[in-house]
Amino acid sequence: MQRLTLLFGFLVATVPLTQGVTGSGGSECSCGRNHFTCAVSAFGECTCIPAQWQCDGDNDCGDHSDEDGCMLPTCSPLEFHCDNGKCIRRSWVCDGDNDCGDDSDEQDCPPRECEEDEFHCQNGYCIRSLWHCDGDNDCGDNSDEQCVTDMRKCSDKEFRCNDGSCIAEHWYCDGDTDCKDGSDEEGCPADVPVTNCSVEEFQCAYGRCILDIYHCDGDDDCGDWSDESDCASHHPCRLGEFLCNSGLCINAGWRCDGDFDCDDQSDEKNCTASQCTTDQFRCKSGRCIRLSWQCDGEDDCSDNSDEEDCEKTELPHCAPDQFTCGTGRCIGQRKVCNGAKDCQDGSDEIPHQNCREPSEEESCNVDNGGCAHKCQQVRGIVQCTCHTGYRLMENGKLCQDINECAEDGYCSQGCTNLEGGFQCWCVQGYELRPDKRGCKALGPEPVLLFANRIDIRQVLPRRSEYTLLLNNLENAIALDFHHDKELVFWSDVTLDRIMKANLNGSNVEEVVSTGLESPGGLAIDWIHNKLYWTDSGTSRIEVSNLDGTQRKVLLWQNLEKPRAIALHPMEGTIYWTDWGNTPRIEYAAMDGSNRKIIADTHLFWPNGLTIDYAGQKMYWVDAKHHVIERADLDGQNRRAVISQGLPHPFAITVFEDSLYWTDWHTKSINSANKFTGKNQEIIRNKLHFPMDIHTLHPQRQPAAGRNRCGTNNGGCSHLCLPSTANYTCACPTGFKKVDDYNCAGSLDKFLLFARRTDIRRISFDTEDKSDDVIPLADVRSAVALDWDAKGEYIYWTDVTTDSINRAKWDGTKQEAIAVTSLESPAGLAVDWVTNKLYWTDAGTDRIEASNLDGSMRTVLIWENLDRPRDIVVDPIGGYMYWTDWGANPKIERAGLDASERTVIISSNLTWPNGLAVDYETERLYWADAGMKTIEYANLNGTHRRVLIGSQLPHPFGLTLHEDKIYWTDWQSKSIQSADKNSGLGRMMLRENLENLMDIHMFHRHRTPVASMCKIDNGGCSHLCLLAPLPKAYHCGCPTGINLLADGKTCAPGMTSFLIFARRTDIRMVSLDIPYFADVVVPVNGSMKNTIAIGVDPKEGKVYWSDSTLNKISRADLNGSQQEDIVTTGLMTTDGLAVDITGRKIYWTDTGTNRIEVANLDGTMRKVLIWQNLDSPRAIALHHDKGFMYWTDWGEHAKLERAAMDGSDRVVLINSNLGWPNGLVIDKEGSRLLWADAHTERIEAADLNGVNRRTLVTPVQHPYGLTLLDSHIYWTDWQTRSIQRADKNTGNDIITVRGNLPGLMDIQAIDRARPVGFNKCSVRNGGCSHLCLPRPGGITCACPTGIQMKNDGRTCDNAPETYLLFSSRGSIRRISLDTTDYTDVHVPVPELHNVISLDYDSVEMKVYYTDVFLDVIRSANLNGSGMMTVIGQGLKTTDGLAIDWVARNLYWTDTGRNTIEVSWLDGSCRKVLINNSLDEPRAIAVFPRKGYLFWTDWGNLAKIERAQLDGTDRKVLINTDLGWPNGLTLDYDSRRIYWVDAHLDRIESCDLNGKLRQVLVGQVIHPFALTQHDRWIYWTDWQTKSVQRVDKYTGRNKETILANVEGLMDIIVVSPQRQTGTNSCGVNNGGCTHLCFARATDFVCDCPDEPDGRLCSVVPGYVPPFPETTRSSEKADAGDSRRNFDFFPAKPTDPVENTSENCSQKDASQGLCEESVNQVLPAINGEGLHISYIIGAVLSILAILILIAAVIIYRHKKSKFNDPVVSNLTYSNPSYRTSTQEVKIETVQKPAIYNQLRYKKETASDNSYSKGKIKIVEGICLLSNDDMYWDDLKQIKTTRGGILRDHVCMKAETLSIQGSTDSLGDTETEQLLQDEPLSECSSVNTSSQERSGLPLPDTGWKHNRKPSTESEV
Repeated sequence: MQRLTLLFGFLVATVPLTQGVTGSGGSECSCGRNHFTCAVSAFGECTCIPAQWQCDGDNDCGDHSDEDGCMLPTCSPLEFHCDNGKCIRRSWVCDGDNDCGDDSDEQDCPPRECEEDEFHCQNGYCIRSLWHCDGDNDCGDNSDEQCVTDMRKCSDKEFRCNDGSCIAEHWYCDGDTDCKDGSDEEGCPADVPVTNCSVEEFQCAYGRCILDIYHCDGDDDCGDWSDESDCASHHPCRLGEFLCNSGLCINAGWRCDGDFDCDDQSDEKNCTASQCTTDQFRCKSGRCIRLSWQCDGEDDCSDNSDEEDCEKTELPHCAPDQFTCGTGRCIGQRKVCNGAKDCQDGSDEIPHQNCREPSEEESCNVDNGGCAHKCQQVRGIVQCTCHTGYRLMENGKLCQDINECAEDGYCSQGCTNLEGGFQCWCVQGYELRPDKRGCKALGPEPVLLFANRIDIRQVLPRRSEYTLLLNNLENAIALDFHHDKELVFWSDVTLDRIMKANLNGSNVEEVVSTGLESPGGLAIDWIHNKLYWTDSGTSRIEVSNLDGTQRKVLLWQNLEKPRAIALHPMEGTIYWTDWGNTPRIEYAAMDGSNRKIIADTHLFWPNGLTIDYAGQKMYWVDAKHHVIERADLDGQNRRAVISQGLPHPFAITVFEDSLYWTDWHTKSINSANKFTGKNQEIIRNKLHFPMDIHTLHPQRQPAAGRNRCGTNNGGCSHLCLPSTANYTCACPTGFKKVDDYNCAGSLDKFLLFARRTDIRRISFDTEDKSDDVIPLADVRSAVALDWDAKGEYIYWTDVTTDSINRAKWDGTKQEAIAVTSLESPAGLAVDWVTNKLYWTDAGTDRIEASNLDGSMRTVLIWENLDRPRDIVVDPIGGYMYWTDWGANPKIERAGLDASERTVIISSNLTWPNGLAVDYETERLYWADAGMKTIEYANLNGTHRRVLIGSQLPHPFGLTLHEDKIYWTDWQSKSIQSADKNSGLGRMMLRENLENLMDIHMFHRHRTPVASMCKIDNGGCSHLCLLAPLPKAYHCGCPTGINLLADGKTCAPGMTSFLIFARRTDIRMVSLDIPYFADVVVPVNGSMKNTIAIGVDPKEGKVYWSDSTLNKISRADLNGSQQEDIVTTGLMTTDGLAVDITGRKIYWTDTGTNRIEVANLDGTMRKVLIWQNLDSPRAIALHHDKGFMYWTDWGEHAKLERAAMDGSDRVVLINSNLGWPNGLVIDKEGSRLLWADAHTERIEAADLNGVNRRTLVTPVQHPYGLTLLDSHIYWTDWQTRSIQRADKNTGNDIITVRGNLPGLMDIQAIDRARPVGFNKCSVRNGGCSHLCLPRPGGITCACPTGIQMKNDGRTCDNAPETYLLFSSRGSIRRISLDTTDYTDVHVPVPELHNVISLDYDSVEMKVYYTDVFLDVIRSANLNGSGMMTVIGQGLKTTDGLAIDWVARNLYWTDTGRNTIEVSWLDGSCRKVLINNSLDEPRAIAVFPRKGYLFWTDWGNLAKIERAQLDGTDRKVLINTDLGWPNGLTLDYDSRRIYWVDAHLDRIESCDLNGKLRQVLVGQVIHPFALTQHDRWIYWTDWQTKSVQRVDKYTGRNKETILANVEGLMDIIVVSPQRQTGTNSCGVNNGGCTHLCFARATDFVCDCPDEPDGRLCSVVPGYVPPFPETTRSSEKADAGDSRRNFDFFPAKPTDPVENTSENCSQKDASQGLCEESVNQVLPAINGEGLHISYIIGAVLSILAILILIAAVIIYRHKKSKFNDPVVSNLTYSNPSYRTSTQEVKIETVQKPAIYNQLRYKKETASDNSYSKGKIKIVEGICLLSNDDMYWDDLKQIKTTRGGILRDHVCMKAETLSIQGSTDSLGDTETEQLLQDEPLSECSSVNTSSQERSGLPLPDTGWKHNRKPSTESEV
């Protein structure tokens, strides 16, 4: 036996890796013979055990590898033996659950039949079909996620990542990794655009801009704390906090703890050895970490010191079911005391192991060895074991059921313990997974919603799909959602707002906008529809309705820095974290009751918090401890889930069995198992700055909870808040409850105090005395306060905006009542008796008063004040009191009218701040921050006493109420109170409140006082002010106005004053009073950049220019009657002068480089000087001498003079000038004075520029300059002041007003001075329009663009020829009658983006397209009569053309690719062409020829032509084209001109597209063009100019107008432009609707949409009406405007139907009035009338006679040798032809005459061939197309007449083609004769009287006159 023992008692060997079992390094383990090789350990070592130990039921290897796969006969017959040796119940076999753990109980099972709505997994499980391909491994073998899905196609606005996912296109290369694989940031340009922040912004370290007010405000607005760096002097930290060098405050306990908590690491500098607690390990760096982290394999110290000197155990620790030998080896427990020394040292058999000899009675065969379940006999020793689900009891025999439900992780949610097992279940809304443990949420796929500071995004955690919800946010921190209402809420700590939006990103709204400082947590009660939030700045938790109303402070006591918040509405509880000095996690009922701390140990930065509603657990993250923990909802069973690999977790959420959290350090979203912390995964990384996170899913807001408030809000009048038991009715903060359900409607008494950025109140109506913020907007730095109970107003001063404001006590009706002439308003007081407001200004050192609405403001005290601070009033005694803490601190008293001023306290004062009057005891109280005392004295300063003299670090505000005194303290950041008589009973009302300022008690019981001011205002015209007895009251006047001798009435206004512009306002400084105080002119209109200013003292009006609004305006000096007098054509009006004598206004414009003049109302505007100006600035007038002077500070600065009519211009001074700004004339001294900001001088010279001398130097940056009496005044940009000096010596310089930024022009006015004699006073000097003075007389002048008649006094009514062009927001005119080429705006209203133009000279209307509104409109040229012609069905209308004969309107629509037509009123609309168009642009018509032309700049650019009805379409040009933009026709030379913006040139061709030639080859970006006379005009986008060039040579290029933004279309309006007629010109050609003239005939057509009138395409034919209609009704159906009762109405007929105006051709075609009956069909439809037959016969006879006459005349033509035969006189048979008799009428012939005449002449007249006629036609056509044969109709048989309506090009530029052999020398010479202007013909026009409205900017009415006949 001993030998046997020795045989088996060998050692367990550990051998190196050789062969056998494969090791981690690729080698194998190999044990000796009769040994079993265990699995390779984690350390790569091999363990060998005797072969007999395998499958003995003992864990000898330590990893059960010796027992795996063994079949041991230890299971009962009722059990199943698993492959791994485990015994389970046989009932569990093939039940779908892996009970064995190795799935052997589920192998070889008969296949289970899945239901129809289930998916069959490969492992046999059945799961719901909905779970297939949902991203979850529901089968367990992932077979439900083996999905073959097509890669989603990205839209054209998305970027495809390399992994196939799609992101928004603008996320590509935005610096944020949006693709999971980072492919959106690959290959991006390295240079990042530099962000330039404005002056009101602060730039973060990484470039982002935030408002400057957020710099050093204690909040991390940048996200990297860079806005809080270098802020040590800004924000002292609270008690218990450490101030970093950067200004950041951290927990004082974090100082020298080894962790860098300050952003500048200053918390770890100059540290001694840190003291770690007993449960901490101290690193070498001094940092303290958890003791459990030592020797855990992780470098937690960052210097690896926690992993040094750790015990290096070569073998792993023994498993729990193993025995550790004395040598450290591990053997199975069953080998202990088995009689064999399995340990080398025999320690397994020594006596202390209680080893004993085995007994024969101990056998598993006898009563199962006494075991309750399983018995094993090992070497004679009985060992009992238990079935699965049981544990062995202490007696070693019996088994006890294991309660699996008591341990986490067995079940996902619910667990029910069973005997020997357990059962999992899921709450409502979830379904048990196939593994019978996990729960899967029903509903849509979960979405992670997270804040990213600058945006809010959502990600699908299972697929990592990533989308943007909201962007362009400032600093979004906390968020939550309301699933049912589809809303998302978030807080912004930069804007200090809580916002909401729809879950689709729309409808962004503010919810809470006031009273927030750092709202870091947000939670939604989705059952009771409430919003809860935490604010670490105010140290509060608040609640409101979802819209922010009925806001209530829920918790405020013992809160320091509350952060995360979570709700459990089903239980009625609220949970939050607080990371103040004593970090903790608390909970309370949702009504604020039953508050309890549930965790307050081992917490530092408890940031995120979430509740697992199904699992009834709470989870939180601690960024300082780098841990995620969980606990029960009552705080019990707390344990760490993840304690490693968490650099800086911030927020957390839970869903199903997963946790999701954001991490600041890794900029990522991560996930892990919520029970074990394993399966960690990065969902998204490389985010901008992930903050709060929530799982967007309906089961995160389960609807199963009960609404405790029911449907009627619980019967509550205001808030219904759930509690743990039921609910509580609550009131908004400060409102008391009247009963259990109702709240009071208003507040009766509350303490009002200012905190710089907000104003708060502490209600004394409630016991809790909680404070809430009054919802006010834009409170920047509130200091002083007061109140008025009658009006229920509160008043405050703001020293940042320098304003005095008021609002109702509830925050409504907020308004600023004083915003000007304030520099530091520090004190405020309300006189409740006379309703006056008093204030002190420490910047201006003034005390002022006004009515309570800010009106009638007056300066009371302005002398001997040195930083006055607080002010209080005593209306009972008629006094006011104020503190002054300047060089000699004091407290003063004066009457409320400023009388009886006296110093009452002047000793032992340092910083006397707050004041308060006790009206009962007649005492004055004050607080002194320097003396650190609160004192009081009698109202006259006697009996001074110290009330409180200790523990007052820095008292500021002070107030009294009843028997209490209240004060604020800056340093202790508190509000305290004490007894006002003894100073005892001090109480702390509030603490930890930064920036405390003034304080007052609002109540409704102020002492009533009788006063004479209450009776008819005391008889005062303006102000009635209280005064001490016996006077009792005194009348006062607004600032700058004197009180008259009666002591009651004020003067009507200032007599002598300065008036100056300050960009956004105009102010006056009265010179009538002994002090200088500026008063704002209360103009109603807005001002953006007021520069120049002028005054008309006669009418009492001020004029000013605004270079941002680009207009000149005027108003009365009291601010009323504001009106804009010049609103167009201005760019930078720097100088302005009013000719008060001549009643004119002059101005300079640096932008347009012009000097202009107009009447005082802006009419009859004229450009005086426009040449050789380079930045003209100041202008001054000398009406008596007739001169104007101006400065020019361009490249060559100079000072010039000219007559006031613009003549006699001369340079006076052009040397030693830099920036000559201000200019003024000293009429008394006959001198000219100017200020130069560059030379820093004010100089003077004689009026002719001689005797120049320096008057004042240096002046830093003078701008405006003026003179009055013996002084000069100027504004200075650098010193921001108005200065005064002696005008003769320049001495005695004083500052009139200072601290005035934005100072511009200034004028000094004395309204008492005489105006002077007006040279134009008698009948306007005999001028019809402008009368302008000049030296020695006057000059009559015309408005811009209008010509003067020969009499030198009368102007034409309007320009005859002018350009019209559009510039997006305007339509302008340039007259071609004058040489100044100045643009004049056509005042058409509502222009947004005007592209195309045309003009109708019949009705004198302009038609235009506006692509912003998608309309076509028309208007008169004076802006009136604007109407929408086409208002629907347009997309991008780029081209527009008017057929002035047929009265049709054509347009192109690039958006719809159509060409359409309608009548001029928009009716009869029809699509002409809609195929083969690709971006049609410009369009032009030729009514006389019946042609339509247009450009198309699509993919295949071309220029096309068609008939006016759209037929006979032909491509003229389709090669060598880029962007053919503009198109115009030269009707005289019959050529087409176009501009090409891509090829940068202007080209032309004939009407057939032939004879193409480049006119100008270098134009930068032309857009549109037009033609007049010998010139081609065009607009250019790049040069922003209108230019022209000679149309013959392409030379003589010049700029007509420059510096015009947005130039578009351009046309010419001229009597020579719209001439000629066609068949549609009379009676619409007999058509009922549309009439289209064509080359040889005309057609009638119908609109696309019926208009209710019968339409016919047969001229003169009216379709019959229905049979039920009587013949009389038929006749009434038409319109009489066409002289036919049955023709429809249409815009004005172009031809007057008079016999004098009708040619033979018109008569033959039935176009004359007398021939109407010849073309009319019989009304009754009986066929052709006999008149048609007679008319046809007569026409044919007339034609034959005419042909014969022409042949005879031509035969005789060659005999004429008169040298004047080349001169031609002809008539123009157009609608504009006058009725004057001409020498020879042109007889128009029918179209068939072309063919007849062609045959005749070619057959018989060899002396005048077709070739000859072509040369005569105009030479320039040079074409053999028969189209031109029509023009032979125009030839006259008189004096060598050539062709009507043609203009020949220069002979030397043309190649004459065709046969000229038969022409004589004389004929050829006559044909080639050239006029001096290179014209051999011109159009003969004579205009009819013009109808319509007058042109703009003239100031007169049009007188119609006919134009004269033209001759060549």
